[in-house]
Amino acid sequence: MVKRFARMLLTIGVTFIFTSSAFAHGFTSVVYVDATSPERGHVRTEVGLEYDLLVVSAADFEHDDDLFNAGTAAFEGGDANAQAAALDAHAATVLAYVTHRFAVTAEGENCAPTRDGAVRIEQREGVPYAFLALDHRCAQGAEVHEITSRLFPASEEYVRDTKTIVTYEDLDVQSGTASLDASHPTFSTHQTRWEQYWEFFTLGAEHLYGGIDHILFLLALIVGSRRLRDIVAVATTFTVAHSVTFILAALGVVSAPASIIEPVIALSISVVAGMTLWRLWKGEDAGNARLVWVFAFGLVHGLGFASALGLDRDFSWSLLSSLLVFNLGIETVQLAIILAVFPVLTLLRRRVPVAGISATGAIAGGVCAMGLVWFVQRAILI
Repeated sequence: MVKRFARMLLTIGVTFIFTSSAFAHGFTSVVYVDATSPERGHVRTEVGLEYDLLVVSAADFEHDDDLFNAGTAAFEGGDANAQAAALDAHAATVLAYVTHRFAVTAEGENCAPTRDGAVRIEQREGVPYAFLALDHRCAQGAEVHEITSRLFPASEEYVRDTKTIVTYEDLDVQSGTASLDASHPTFSTHQTRWEQYWEFFTLGAEHLYGGIDHILFLLALIVGSRRLRDIVAVATTFTVAHSVTFILAALGVVSAPASIIEPVIALSISVVAGMTLWRLWKGEDAGNARLVWVFAFGLVHGLGFASALGLDRDFSWSLLSSLLVFNLGIETVQLAIILAVFPVLTLLRRRVPVAGISATGAIAGGVCAMGLVWFVQRAILI
């Protein structure tokens, strides 16, 4: 059994090297929605979408080549006024696409959407976003509203995934934040606080086990730990570091561009795995220096977690609690991975020392190589 596990680990390492993408998160997008209810039966939303994605998706949906040409030219020119003008000139196309994939319903009935005003262009982390205001007229007396978003799905083949962050105030006398994705495209304003927390918990869990780069970093920490106290020390250090920057970044206190975050995350994988290879070669333990590097890289990974979540809102206790629950989802999967891998690897090292050393070296070498490949690709492409 132990030898079989060793072969499995070797296979996983090789597979990661030859099949993983340079961008472990994939090309993802974030849609922002602010929802309010000025009066009973009336919901107003402002939907923020990446400009270039909106142009290509809407043009493809309505076969509007003129929108594609005008929108692409405005995007390449970098003129916000020209970008807004291109979308306003094809307002019917844009509205048709957005309302096909984004809807507000009241107790099962669709709330008729209409456009409210011109498109507004705003830069978010260097990316132009188009903000479209919509009025939704619902049945009189409706007390429960649902918001559904299937904008920019993977089936369009422009992005791998899209998250929609909904902030709602005074909607059915409720206020809060919700995160929607392909697996959970709908939420109700009358969902309980525990239902909201469960969504953020599962979102955090899904983000870690779906993020190959974070898993490889964690695997590098595991194979580089020989004793229980080693894995406890590095896991705690990583958790504290990424939790701090994740909360601060999600609340808008700190920020860093993806052009820096993504390459450094890739480099962190290679450096931590390289430390294990150095120890195997020289027989020297990095000791506290390893914890310093883990803490520093953990700070960067926290920025990556916040970027993936896509929150950019003013502080509120509701938002803070949601962030803590999201982070708890991350920690739960992280702990599960450690409990699944570390004991078996420790047993392998004790029962079959040669196989244990070979497995450690093979995994560390594969992870180190993958980190370097990602670093080069991200530094060039982002």
